[in-house]
Amino acid sequence: MRLRDRGLPIEQLPGHRDFRHLSGISGITLDLRYATPHNFVGRDLYWPHDCAWLHRDASAALEKSIAWLARERPACSILVLDALRPQRVQEQLWESLGGTDLRSYLAPPERGSIHSFGMALDLTLLGPDGAELDMGTRFDDLSEVSQPVLEEQLLADARLSPLQVANRRLLRAAMQQGGWRGINSEWWHFDCGDRELVRAGYIRVL
Repeated sequence: MRLRDRGLPIEQLPGHRDFRHLSGISGITLDLRYATPHNFVGRDLYWPHDCAWLHRDASAALEKSIAWLARERPACSILVLDALRPQRVQEQLWESLGGTDLRSYLAPPERGSIHSFGMALDLTLLGPDGAELDMGTRFDDLSEVSQPVLEEQLLADARLSPLQVANRRLLRAAMQQGGWRGINSEWWHFDCGDRELVRAGYIRVL
């Protein structure tokens, strides 16, 4: 059986008991970049589908992060840049990076992205003025400056400023309070739960 045959087509997602629409979560702003041309591919990958969904487990974890941030930094809020990413879109992203070394930033389609289970988020923070906090790079910047694992060296080399690193740490602290896990290569990406357990036990959206 092919991978794309095992899962839930996104057309069948509305009303499914395991998923929750992000419009029902207060305290966040939505700007799904893959539903716009403002991403590294340069075109809308989601139309005509609504991809503002998360698995209910991830939604509960996100609400914990929202609550922590509201207590600790009430002038800041979360901006969601990507949530559910159907398997078919992951395949498009993979193809768009064919012949480049940038594929290392993506999960191969045969393994699948945790986004496709509604158990990952890409996000940043908004400040008191409603503008995005300075994280040192834009979302989807596939360069080493985006990598949390290199932040200390980037700080020492003055490629990141103390404020930019502090903003990233605030984002990570908020997400960790909800049980989310960051990754080494992208400051904006967080997983809800262990990746292998998610792949084994959750529904993939196609």
